[in-house]
Amino acid sequence: MHFPPCPTRWRSCGSSHACAHSGVVGMMAAVRALCRPVLTAPRCRCRLWAQPGRKANVPPHSGTSPGARSPFDRRLKRKQKNWAALQPAKYEYLRDEVRDGAVRGRAVTFPLALDLGCGRGYIAQHLNQEVIEKLVQVDIAENVFKNTVESDIPTVSVVADEEFLPFKEDTFDLVVSSLSLHWVNDLPKAFREIHHVLKPDGVFIGAMFGGDTLYELRCSLQLAELEREGGFSPHVSPFVAVSDLGHLLARAGFNTLTVDTDEIQVNYPGLFEVMEDLQGMGESNCSWNRKPLLHRDTMLAAAAIYREMYGNSDGSVPATFQIFYMIGWKFHESQAKPAQRGSATVSLADLAKIDKFLHQK
Repeated sequence: MHFPPCPTRWRSCGSSHACAHSGVVGMMAAVRALCRPVLTAPRCRCRLWAQPGRKANVPPHSGTSPGARSPFDRRLKRKQKNWAALQPAKYEYLRDEVRDGAVRGRAVTFPLALDLGCGRGYIAQHLNQEVIEKLVQVDIAENVFKNTVESDIPTVSVVADEEFLPFKEDTFDLVVSSLSLHWVNDLPKAFREIHHVLKPDGVFIGAMFGGDTLYELRCSLQLAELEREGGFSPHVSPFVAVSDLGHLLARAGFNTLTVDTDEIQVNYPGLFEVMEDLQGMGESNCSWNRKPLLHRDTMLAAAAIYREMYGNSDGSVPATFQIFYMIGWKFHESQAKPAQRGSATVSLADLAKIDKFLHQK
């Protein structure tokens, strides 16, 4: 059985699954601090604002720039996401939790926004035209647009790769991305593409899985494979470290950066239910160096190790999802700038005398 995560900490979500999270901020809760709203548009599959020589479809090979390391099989990931898009929505509880309360209560409206890796429209369903006037949804898997969630705002659907966006420079006022960028082969290039399509003073708001995601599953599979087969191969895809995320955004040209981290913990009956839900989410491993098959004995041993090392007192097992939230702005002359070095009129040494100054007044 599959149940959506609970809005409160450690509250039971049913007989099989329970969810807890340590104060999930939600990707769009970060947007609230910006005091700005989001986008909308009519649904159609078309090529928008394409630059000469930039294709809107998925590139023929792995989807990386020349010379970049290519850890993921993007063709396989596209197939996985296409398959997952046709499955019941019960597997989408994690995405719902991350984008919960996304873009409400904005005082400003974004004329045009881009939802990168939109899936079935988890973000769009919580938007209105007071926040976003028009929304362009982009995903690598075409099947996600066959079963999209209804939205109050007009949307346009485009099948494209996150690393090869088919839009002109300075097109969007806002770019959002929720739980999609961890599968790109060239993350620096993806950030540069996002910066390229943003207008000056435009903002990028994103959420992606972090390095501690599924550490319980990773350790259990490695220990079981070492014990049963004398070695192991990666079964959980690599993730970016939070210490690198700010540097990558800054190198792409973003400024006034904010990077935050959070964890969501979901309880499952066992290891096999964890893997079943990951497949239903379209989050199965697609690393090039993955092992195609795991022996039955290895899987059973991994399930026993998982329960022994991480199991809860009620017999369930936890799966941890680390979420990185990020905000970055494209430069504009109107943005606040740091004062020039040496321009201060008050010395920090005077702070020790502040009580004296206050008493004099």
